[in-house]
Amino acid sequence: MDSQNYSNHRQFVPLFHFVLAPVLFLTIIGSIVNLVESLGDHERLYNAALIVVLSIAGFLTLALARAFALKAQDRAIRAEENLRHFVMTGKLLDPRLTVRQIIALRFASDAEFVEIAKRAAESGTKPEEIKKSIKSWRADTYRV
Repeated sequence: MDSQNYSNHRQFVPLFHFVLAPVLFLTIIGSIVNLVESLGDHERLYNAALIVVLSIAGFLTLALARAFALKAQDRAIRAEENLRHFVMTGKLLDPRLTVRQIIALRFASDAEFVEIAKRAAESGTKPEEIKKSIKSWRADTYRV
């Protein structure tokens, strides 16, 4: 990958985003179609309903697994950026900063990190605006 910047910093895991999620989504649709077609046949109705429930449970499991992993990454990023700010200034990050703002700040180089963090806390800058304001991008290739 070329050097990371605002326009290419989002990461996708092809097997997750382009295979598993669509397959599970299509499975839900197919199972619902099967359930509708089984409404007149009481022998098939139970199995069709069970397949719908299991398909939805599989999709929810996928969504929750992703959400839980991102939440853990968010906590780690918050701790890392708090330490980074402390090392540079002797103070913790401003408590007015939201987790989303702190996550956006991780891309700022050391030269502009403190100033952008201060400005974001004072003015409530949105995370996307924080990323766009970064002049010297610090890549983060570990978050997915």
